Amino acid sequence: MHKETTVEQTFPRWLLAHARQRPRAPALREKELGIWQTLSWSALAALVRELAHGLAVAGLRRGQHVVVIGENRPRLYASMLAAQSLGAIPVPLYQDAVAAEFVFPLVNAEVAFAVVEDQEQVDKLLEIRPSCPALTHIWFDDPRGLRHYDAPGLAALDALCAQGRAHAARHPDLFEAEVQAGDAGDVAAMFFTSGTTGLPKGVVHTHASLIDRALAGACFDRLSADEEVLAYLPPAWVGQNIFSYAQWLACGYVVNCPESASTVQIDLKEIGPTYYFAPPRIFEALLTSVMIRMEDAGRVKRWLFKHCMALARRVGPALRDGHPVAWPDRWRYRLGDLLIFGPLRNALGFSRVRVAYTAGEAIGPDLFSFYRSIGINLKQLYGSTETAVFVCLQPDHQARADTVGIPIDGVEIRLAESGEILVRSPGLLQGYYRNPQATAEVLDAEGWFHTGDAGFLDADGHLRIIDRARDVGRLAGGAFDGALFAPKYVENKLKFFAYIKEAVAFGDGRDRVCAFINIDLEAVGHWAEREHLPYAGYTDLASRPEVYTLIQDCVQQVNADLARDERLAGSQVSRFLVLHKELDADDGELTRTRKVRRGAIAEKYAVLIDALYAGKTSQYIETAVRFEDGRSGVVAAEVQLADARLYPTLATPAADPFAADTATDADISTRKAA
Repeated sequence: MHKETTVEQTFPRWLLAHARQRPRAPALREKELGIWQTLSWSALAALVRELAHGLAVAGLRRGQHVVVIGENRPRLYASMLAAQSLGAIPVPLYQDAVAAEFVFPLVNAEVAFAVVEDQEQVDKLLEIRPSCPALTHIWFDDPRGLRHYDAPGLAALDALCAQGRAHAARHPDLFEAEVQAGDAGDVAAMFFTSGTTGLPKGVVHTHASLIDRALAGACFDRLSADEEVLAYLPPAWVGQNIFSYAQWLACGYVVNCPESASTVQIDLKEIGPTYYFAPPRIFEALLTSVMIRMEDAGRVKRWLFKHCMALARRVGPALRDGHPVAWPDRWRYRLGDLLIFGPLRNALGFSRVRVAYTAGEAIGPDLFSFYRSIGINLKQLYGSTETAVFVCLQPDHQARADTVGIPIDGVEIRLAESGEILVRSPGLLQGYYRNPQATAEVLDAEGWFHTGDAGFLDADGHLRIIDRARDVGRLAGGAFDGALFAPKYVENKLKFFAYIKEAVAFGDGRDRVCAFINIDLEAVGHWAEREHLPYAGYTDLASRPEVYTLIQDCVQQVNADLARDERLAGSQVSRFLVLHKELDADDGELTRTRKVRRGAIAEKYAVLIDALYAGKTSQYIETAVRFEDGRSGVVAAEVQLADARLYPTLATPAADPFAADTATDADISTRKAA
């Protein structure tokens, strides 16, 4: 498909091609008041034409930026296409960001035009408008609550469409001429990084880079126009943008937009997507909901679930990968599929899933195996905003929890002597917007992108990611002096447990590993109700001795598992605490994609880290928080600190990919996909 199919040079040209070839085929669906509304390719093209003419009347010109903020909505997608039709550059931003987080992107990109979803986003932009003098036009999709707003330059998208229709009547050839003037090398979009270690950076991508990777991924998984996709993640995240925008236009499949975040699970079951994408935290949340429901089930059903899942973990992945399985186990699995696995897939909304991917961060091996064991073709991929997502993908029947797949068409991978992964592909960023220094730090003279991830290629050509290169460290002193410390690996194993929502591990340069734990309020609250344990909110529940015992058992199970790996046995958690508040992006502790801001957390909670390593049993702390309504406050608590059992190393020594004497020569390690 990648090499044989006619490839349009820009996204607006893909749109017009679909509108010509299959005008009545559905392009987008949106759920409104419980009813799915369908927009065909011809209707979408007409809408984009109106919006493009309206934007032209407003003064949008080639090369300018248009901010787009909101959930996945057809008219926001159409606005992005309209901007690209004029040669302008859409810049999607996270809809759940606080107003202050919009200032840097708007000022950095000199944004004059914004298209937003609703009153909430309008309020944010009006709040920061004095700090963004270039912002002159704001259009909104949903008019509810905005009837009496009278800000300069504020108008509804309906009004923009009306202006566009009038302008198109006077200039009927403008839209097609502007679309044909576009080129593959033009900038198609700019995505701001999550800012894990500092200010976000604007990643500039061309039509060529995004379309090439979209087609490469589609070819790899044999995607077609028959796929159904549910678009429920933030459009500002490049992963969602690739799956529900770039590949959508390249393949012509249907993208479905949920009514709201609260209806996603219902909408998932109604649509039954065939192609699904989610970060590990979504799969963690789904598994937590399953476990909570099973705890409420009757004794017979719990026994049957436990028995069937034991069988699934033993033979399910082998069956999924096409490996031979003895006929008695194969028969038992079919019976389990009839009684448990099939209904479970249906309850999760995965009955029709042909290909499911997870990415964004490493997924815990136990979590990964759970989904594959019940018959879901869950695979991992490797990529980033800078690489247009698709670098490595796992082929069907070769999905493993400890790898992220093989380099796909057009990708070269090279390993630096430090273990850092270098990538060269047609999907690389053009650069960071107005930041040549940062660009030079990640793109070298030979065109290699320095990912910042540490890993290695195994004997089968699969890429294994250990952790972020800057996070991988060594213990210093103690029983595991010099042992490898991979915090993300430890954190993911902890988060497999339904009771643990988030974890942050510390240990680099120290004599042992300690961890912060965020409990999952729903799962632990449900457990507390069954145990007749009263509580008055998260902080109260997190401090309960019974909860510490519950979490201690989870930590010790992880330690027992780590002890089986010679390289990572030193990463066992010796002490832990349950944080008195949930980590929150609004408090600067997580990025908008819910990645841990390790440095910020270490600085903010330094007193708790010091107390863990000092052997204290408790520590008082006051923490500033921001509430959903914008108010600020303080959460104070006497946090308890607990010990966890450590286990002796059980495995035989394994090769250390980061040891100096095993470093792979960079020239030898270069591999290219066939």
